[in-house]
Amino acid sequence: MTEAGICAGRVAVVTGAGRGLGRAHALAFAAEGARVVVNDLGVGLDGAGSSSGPAQRVVDEIRALGGEAVANRDDIATAAGAAALVATALDAFGRLDTLVNNAGFLRDRMLVNLDEDDWDAVLRVHLKGHFLPLKHAAAHWRAEAKAGRTPDARVVNTSSGAGLLGSVGQGNYSAAKAGIIGLTLVAAAEMARYGVRVNAIAPAARTRMTERTFAETMAAPGGDAFDAMAPENVSPLVVWLGSAASAGVTGRVFETEAGRITVMEGWRPGPTADKGARRTPAEAGETALKLLADSASPQPVYGA
Repeated sequence: MTEAGICAGRVAVVTGAGRGLGRAHALAFAAEGARVVVNDLGVGLDGAGSSSGPAQRVVDEIRALGGEAVANRDDIATAAGAAALVATALDAFGRLDTLVNNAGFLRDRMLVNLDEDDWDAVLRVHLKGHFLPLKHAAAHWRAEAKAGRTPDARVVNTSSGAGLLGSVGQGNYSAAKAGIIGLTLVAAAEMARYGVRVNAIAPAARTRMTERTFAETMAAPGGDAFDAMAPENVSPLVVWLGSAASAGVTGRVFETEAGRITVMEGWRPGPTADKGARRTPAEAGETALKLLADSASPQPVYGA
Protein backbone atom coordinates (compact mmCIF):
# COMPACT_ATOMS: atom_id res chain seq x y z
CA MET A 1 0.00 0.00 0.00
CA THR A 2 1.18 3.52 -0.71
CA GLU A 3 0.59 6.85 0.97
CA ALA A 4 1.32 8.63 -2.31
CA GLY A 5 -1.32 6.90 -4.43
CA ILE A 6 -4.03 8.76 -6.32
CA CYS A 7 -6.55 7.89 -3.59
CA ALA A 8 -4.38 8.81 -0.60
CA GLY A 9 -6.54 10.23 2.18
CA ARG A 10 -9.80 9.08 0.59
CA VAL A 11 -12.32 6.62 1.98
CA ALA A 12 -13.92 4.23 -0.51
CA VAL A 13 -16.93 1.97 -0.04
CA VAL A 14 -17.19 -0.99 -2.40
CA THR A 15 -20.32 -3.15 -2.42
CA GLY A 16 -20.14 -6.80 -3.38
CA ALA A 17 -16.43 -6.64 -2.59
CA GLY A 18 -15.91 -10.13 -1.22
CA ARG A 19 -15.11 -11.74 -4.56
CA GLY A 20 -14.51 -11.05 -8.23
CA LEU A 21 -14.62 -7.49 -9.49
CA GLY A 22 -15.49 -6.02 -6.09
CA ARG A 23 -12.55 -7.70 -4.40
CA ALA A 24 -10.21 -6.50 -7.17
CA HIS A 25 -11.56 -2.95 -6.79
CA ALA A 26 -11.16 -2.96 -3.00
CA LEU A 27 -7.56 -4.14 -3.22
CA ALA A 28 -6.77 -1.63 -5.98
CA PHE A 29 -8.22 1.27 -3.97
CA ALA A 30 -6.19 0.23 -0.95
CA ALA A 31 -3.05 -0.04 -3.09
CA GLU A 32 -3.58 3.60 -4.10
CA GLY A 33 -3.84 4.77 -0.50
CA ALA A 34 -7.59 4.65 0.17
CA ARG A 35 -9.14 3.32 3.34
CA VAL A 36 -11.78 0.82 2.28
CA VAL A 37 -15.15 -0.39 3.51
CA VAL A 38 -15.58 -3.91 2.12
CA ASN A 39 -19.30 -4.70 1.83
CA ASP A 40 -20.48 -8.22 1.04
CA LEU A 41 -23.29 -10.46 2.27
CA GLY A 42 -21.41 -13.56 1.19
CA VAL A 43 -24.33 -14.96 -0.79
CA GLY A 44 -24.24 -17.68 -3.40
CA LEU A 45 -24.21 -17.10 -7.14
CA ASP A 46 -28.02 -16.95 -7.16
CA GLY A 47 -28.26 -14.76 -4.05
CA ALA A 48 -29.01 -17.56 -1.61
CA GLY A 49 -27.37 -17.95 1.82
CA SER A 50 -24.90 -15.62 3.48
CA SER A 51 -21.45 -15.70 5.03
CA SER A 52 -19.15 -13.26 6.78
CA GLY A 53 -16.13 -14.98 5.25
CA PRO A 54 -15.69 -13.23 1.87
CA ALA A 55 -15.76 -9.65 3.19
CA GLN A 56 -13.47 -10.42 6.12
CA ARG A 57 -10.96 -12.25 3.93
CA VAL A 58 -10.60 -9.18 1.70
CA VAL A 59 -10.19 -6.96 4.78
CA ASP A 60 -7.49 -9.33 6.02
CA GLU A 61 -5.75 -9.18 2.62
CA ILE A 62 -5.71 -5.39 2.67
CA ARG A 63 -4.45 -5.22 6.24
CA ALA A 64 -1.75 -7.80 5.53
CA LEU A 65 -0.47 -5.49 2.80
CA GLY A 66 -0.37 -2.55 5.19
CA GLY A 67 -3.68 -0.94 4.26
CA GLU A 68 -6.74 0.01 6.28
CA ALA A 69 -10.11 -1.65 5.79
CA VAL A 70 -13.25 -2.71 7.64
CA ALA A 71 -15.90 -5.25 6.71
CA ASN A 72 -19.60 -4.51 6.34
CA ARG A 73 -22.29 -7.17 5.89
CA ASP A 74 -25.40 -5.00 5.66
CA ASP A 75 -27.99 -5.70 2.96
CA ILE A 76 -27.57 -2.65 0.76
CA ALA A 77 -30.89 -3.31 -1.01
CA THR A 78 -32.68 -2.19 2.18
CA ALA A 79 -32.90 1.39 3.41
CA ALA A 80 -31.55 0.43 6.83
CA GLY A 81 -28.68 -1.54 5.31
CA ALA A 82 -27.68 1.25 2.93
CA ALA A 83 -27.78 3.80 5.75
CA ALA A 84 -25.67 1.50 7.92
CA LEU A 85 -23.15 1.11 5.09
CA VAL A 86 -22.59 4.87 4.95
CA ALA A 87 -22.47 4.99 8.74
CA THR A 88 -19.76 2.31 8.76
CA ALA A 89 -17.48 4.53 6.66
CA LEU A 90 -18.14 7.58 8.82
CA ASP A 91 -17.76 5.70 12.11
CA ALA A 92 -14.60 3.84 11.07
CA PHE A 93 -12.80 6.55 9.10
CA GLY A 94 -14.65 9.83 9.68
CA ARG A 95 -15.48 10.50 6.05
CA LEU A 96 -16.77 9.08 2.78
CA ASP A 97 -15.31 10.07 -0.59
CA THR A 98 -16.09 7.30 -3.05
CA LEU A 99 -18.94 4.83 -3.48
CA VAL A 100 -18.52 1.91 -5.88
CA ASN A 101 -21.81 0.09 -6.46
CA ASN A 102 -20.93 -3.40 -7.59
CA ALA A 103 -23.06 -5.99 -5.72
CA GLY A 104 -25.16 -8.41 -7.74
CA PHE A 105 -26.01 -11.97 -8.71
CA LEU A 106 -27.69 -13.83 -11.57
CA ARG A 107 -30.86 -15.82 -12.07
CA ASP A 108 -30.82 -16.41 -15.80
CA ARG A 109 -33.89 -17.70 -17.63
CA MET A 110 -35.48 -17.21 -21.03
CA LEU A 111 -38.38 -14.80 -20.68
CA VAL A 112 -41.10 -17.45 -20.96
CA ASN A 113 -39.45 -19.36 -18.08
CA LEU A 114 -38.52 -16.35 -15.95
CA ASP A 115 -40.35 -16.44 -12.63
CA GLU A 116 -41.57 -13.26 -10.98
CA ASP A 117 -39.40 -14.03 -7.96
CA ASP A 118 -36.31 -14.26 -10.16
CA TRP A 119 -37.22 -10.95 -11.80
CA ASP A 120 -37.76 -9.25 -8.46
CA ALA A 121 -34.60 -10.65 -6.86
CA VAL A 122 -32.28 -9.53 -9.66
CA LEU A 123 -33.87 -6.07 -9.99
CA ARG A 124 -33.65 -5.73 -6.21
CA VAL A 125 -29.94 -6.50 -5.81
CA HIS A 126 -28.72 -4.69 -8.94
CA LEU A 127 -31.00 -1.68 -9.36
CA LYS A 128 -32.34 -1.11 -5.86
CA GLY A 129 -28.92 -2.10 -4.55
CA HIS A 130 -27.47 0.81 -6.53
CA PHE A 131 -30.21 3.30 -5.71
CA LEU A 132 -30.23 2.99 -1.92
CA PRO A 133 -26.46 3.31 -1.23
CA LEU A 134 -26.36 6.18 -3.73
CA LYS A 135 -29.31 7.86 -2.02
CA HIS A 136 -27.78 7.66 1.46
CA ALA A 137 -24.28 8.64 0.32
CA ALA A 138 -25.74 11.56 -1.65
CA ALA A 139 -27.73 12.74 1.38
CA HIS A 140 -24.49 12.81 3.41
CA TRP A 141 -22.62 14.72 0.70
CA ARG A 142 -25.46 17.20 0.26
CA ALA A 143 -25.44 17.87 3.99
CA GLU A 144 -21.68 18.41 3.87
CA ALA A 145 -22.03 20.86 0.97
CA LYS A 146 -24.78 22.79 2.74
CA ALA A 147 -22.55 23.01 5.82
CA GLY A 148 -19.85 24.67 3.72
CA ARG A 149 -17.71 21.54 3.33
CA THR A 150 -18.31 20.79 -0.34
CA PRO A 151 -16.99 17.29 -0.99
CA ASP A 152 -14.91 16.05 -3.91
CA ALA A 153 -16.97 12.87 -4.06
CA ARG A 154 -17.24 10.11 -6.64
CA VAL A 155 -19.71 7.35 -7.46
CA VAL A 156 -18.91 4.49 -9.83
CA ASN A 157 -21.89 2.37 -10.82
CA THR A 158 -21.65 -1.05 -12.45
CA SER A 159 -23.73 -1.65 -15.55
CA SER A 160 -23.03 -4.25 -18.22
CA GLY A 161 -22.95 -4.85 -21.93
CA ALA A 162 -26.25 -6.62 -21.26
CA GLY A 163 -27.66 -3.27 -20.13
CA LEU A 164 -26.36 -1.55 -23.26
CA LEU A 165 -27.35 -4.15 -25.86
CA GLY A 166 -29.45 -6.80 -24.13
CA SER A 167 -28.51 -10.43 -23.55
CA VAL A 168 -30.53 -13.50 -24.45
CA GLY A 169 -31.59 -15.39 -21.34
CA GLN A 170 -30.96 -12.38 -19.12
CA GLY A 171 -34.08 -10.24 -19.39
CA ASN A 172 -34.05 -9.43 -15.68
CA TYR A 173 -30.32 -8.68 -15.56
CA SER A 174 -30.40 -6.64 -18.78
CA ALA A 175 -33.32 -4.54 -17.52
CA ALA A 176 -31.58 -3.89 -14.20
CA LYS A 177 -28.30 -2.94 -15.84
CA ALA A 178 -30.04 -0.62 -18.31
CA GLY A 179 -31.81 0.99 -15.35
CA ILE A 180 -28.45 1.61 -13.69
CA ILE A 181 -27.36 3.69 -16.68
CA GLY A 182 -30.48 5.84 -16.41
CA LEU A 183 -29.91 6.22 -12.67
CA THR A 184 -26.30 7.26 -13.32
CA LEU A 185 -27.34 10.02 -15.71
CA VAL A 186 -29.92 11.43 -13.30
CA ALA A 187 -27.58 11.27 -10.30
CA ALA A 188 -24.79 12.99 -12.23
CA ALA A 189 -27.12 15.86 -13.12
CA GLU A 190 -28.68 16.19 -9.67
CA MET A 191 -25.55 15.84 -7.56
CA ALA A 192 -23.07 18.00 -9.51
CA ARG A 193 -23.94 21.08 -7.43
CA TYR A 194 -22.86 19.22 -4.29
CA GLY A 195 -19.41 18.24 -5.58
CA VAL A 196 -20.35 14.68 -6.59
CA ARG A 197 -19.33 13.10 -9.90
CA VAL A 198 -21.20 9.97 -11.00
CA ASN A 199 -20.14 7.58 -13.77
CA ALA A 200 -20.77 3.98 -14.78
CA ILE A 201 -18.74 1.13 -16.17
CA ALA A 202 -19.82 -1.82 -18.29
CA PRO A 203 -17.09 -4.35 -17.50
CA ALA A 204 -16.28 -7.74 -18.93
CA ALA A 205 -14.19 -10.01 -16.71
CA ARG A 206 -14.02 -13.52 -15.35
CA THR A 207 -16.00 -13.74 -12.10
CA ARG A 208 -18.31 -16.33 -10.55
CA MET A 209 -21.05 -15.03 -12.86
CA THR A 210 -18.99 -15.31 -16.05
CA GLU A 211 -16.28 -17.91 -15.42
CA ARG A 212 -17.64 -20.31 -18.04
CA THR A 213 -17.71 -17.51 -20.63
CA PHE A 214 -14.35 -15.91 -19.91
CA ALA A 215 -11.75 -18.57 -19.25
CA GLU A 216 -8.83 -17.89 -21.56
CA THR A 217 -5.64 -15.87 -21.51
CA MET A 218 -4.22 -14.14 -24.54
CA ALA A 219 -0.75 -13.28 -25.76
CA ALA A 220 0.52 -9.91 -24.60
CA PRO A 221 3.12 -7.83 -26.45
CA GLY A 222 6.50 -9.43 -25.83
CA GLY A 223 5.07 -12.93 -25.70
CA ASP A 224 4.06 -13.07 -22.04
CA ALA A 225 0.68 -14.53 -21.15
CA PHE A 226 -1.85 -11.81 -20.38
CA ASP A 227 -4.92 -12.90 -18.45
CA ALA A 228 -7.26 -10.75 -20.48
CA MET A 229 -10.36 -11.58 -18.45
CA ALA A 230 -8.87 -11.09 -14.97
CA PRO A 231 -11.08 -8.74 -12.92
CA GLU A 232 -7.96 -6.80 -11.91
CA ASN A 233 -7.85 -5.38 -15.46
CA VAL A 234 -11.06 -3.43 -14.81
CA SER A 235 -10.07 -1.92 -11.47
CA PRO A 236 -7.56 0.74 -12.62
CA LEU A 237 -10.32 2.68 -14.42
CA VAL A 238 -12.63 2.30 -11.41
CA VAL A 239 -9.93 3.62 -9.07
CA TRP A 240 -9.24 6.58 -11.36
CA LEU A 241 -12.96 7.38 -11.61
CA GLY A 242 -13.13 7.12 -7.82
CA SER A 243 -10.23 9.53 -7.32
CA ALA A 244 -9.97 13.32 -7.36
CA ALA A 245 -8.01 12.95 -10.62
CA SER A 246 -11.28 12.38 -12.50
CA ALA A 247 -12.50 15.93 -11.87
CA GLY A 248 -14.88 17.10 -14.58
CA VAL A 249 -15.84 13.59 -15.70
CA THR A 250 -19.47 12.82 -14.89
CA GLY A 251 -22.52 11.21 -16.44
CA ARG A 252 -20.39 8.97 -18.66
CA VAL A 253 -20.42 5.24 -19.33
CA PHE A 254 -17.21 3.33 -20.02
CA GLU A 255 -17.00 -0.17 -21.43
CA THR A 256 -13.87 -1.86 -20.12
CA GLU A 257 -12.27 -5.27 -20.44
CA ALA A 258 -8.74 -6.63 -20.71
CA GLY A 259 -6.62 -3.66 -21.83
CA ARG A 260 -9.45 -1.87 -23.65
CA ILE A 261 -11.47 1.16 -22.52
CA THR A 262 -14.30 2.53 -24.65
CA VAL A 263 -16.43 5.61 -24.02
CA MET A 264 -20.01 4.58 -24.81
CA GLU A 265 -22.00 7.30 -26.53
CA GLY A 266 -25.55 6.15 -25.83
CA TRP A 267 -28.76 7.26 -27.45
CA ARG A 268 -28.43 10.18 -29.88
CA PRO A 269 -30.96 11.49 -32.41
CA GLY A 270 -30.60 9.80 -35.78
CA PRO A 271 -32.50 10.36 -39.03
CA THR A 272 -35.70 12.36 -38.50
CA ALA A 273 -38.64 13.63 -40.52
CA ASP A 274 -41.24 16.22 -39.52
CA LYS A 275 -44.42 16.55 -41.57
CA GLY A 276 -45.76 19.35 -39.41
CA ALA A 277 -49.11 17.58 -39.21
CA ARG A 278 -50.57 14.25 -38.09
CA ARG A 279 -49.82 11.25 -40.29
CA THR A 280 -52.05 8.31 -41.08
CA PRO A 281 -50.75 4.95 -39.83
CA ALA A 282 -49.74 4.07 -43.38
CA GLU A 283 -47.84 7.35 -43.76
CA ALA A 284 -46.16 6.83 -40.37
CA GLY A 285 -45.02 3.38 -41.43
CA GLU A 286 -43.72 4.63 -44.78
CA THR A 287 -41.77 7.39 -43.04
CA ALA A 288 -40.40 5.01 -40.40
CA LEU A 289 -39.13 2.61 -43.07
CA LYS A 290 -37.37 5.43 -44.93
CA LEU A 291 -35.73 6.64 -41.73
CA LEU A 292 -34.63 3.12 -40.82
CA ALA A 293 -33.03 2.73 -44.25
CA ASP A 294 -30.94 5.82 -43.54
CA SER A 295 -30.01 4.81 -39.99
CA ALA A 296 -27.12 2.75 -38.63
CA SER A 297 -27.88 -0.88 -37.89
CA PRO A 298 -28.14 -1.63 -34.16
CA GLN A 299 -25.48 -3.70 -32.44
CA PRO A 300 -26.60 -7.32 -32.00
CA VAL A 301 -28.02 -8.54 -28.72
CA TYR A 302 -25.57 -10.80 -26.86
CA GLY A 303 -26.38 -14.43 -27.59
CA ALA A 304 -28.71 -13.68 -30.48
